[in-house]
Amino acid sequence: MTIPGARNLDSLDARIILALDKDPEASALALSRILGVARNTVHARLSRLERSGALRSFSRRLDPAALGYGLMAFLSLAISQTRAGSVENGLEGIPEVIEVHATTGDADLMAKVVARDTADLYRITNQILEIEGIQRTSTAISVLELMPPRYDGLLNRLSEQESKPQG
Repeated sequence: MTIPGARNLDSLDARIILALDKDPEASALALSRILGVARNTVHARLSRLERSGALRSFSRRLDPAALGYGLMAFLSLAISQTRAGSVENGLEGIPEVIEVHATTGDADLMAKVVARDTADLYRITNQILEIEGIQRTSTAISVLELMPPRYDGLLNRLSEQESKPQG
């Protein structure tokens, strides 16, 4: 997935994000002291990262199980291509659909869904099937998250690569 119009992060951006991962409540002043850069620089960088969409909302860090949604599933969706807009709008109207990607291969869309249990997943799947333009679904239940989304390795690599002297 690419962010339209997004510019690449640099070493300082990576260092700021890694520092925020260690202390999400750190102020711009605290970050400037940790990183050895001016507070205004940190503040401007954070503002730019938020405006560009590089930094997403804090709620994306939330574990759905904390809200009572302990079951996660991935739904492959086949859709009528002429109804893509109504499908997207319909999926946005279902709170348990927490992520949707347009994909290549057999499925047109891949939806990440949370549910309270299998009966709730059945309800949600039927709600999705009622959306005009959805032709069929295929469901895979996640039995265990082996590795949650992670970006620290990429950020560390960027931070280290750009901080090495060029020569």
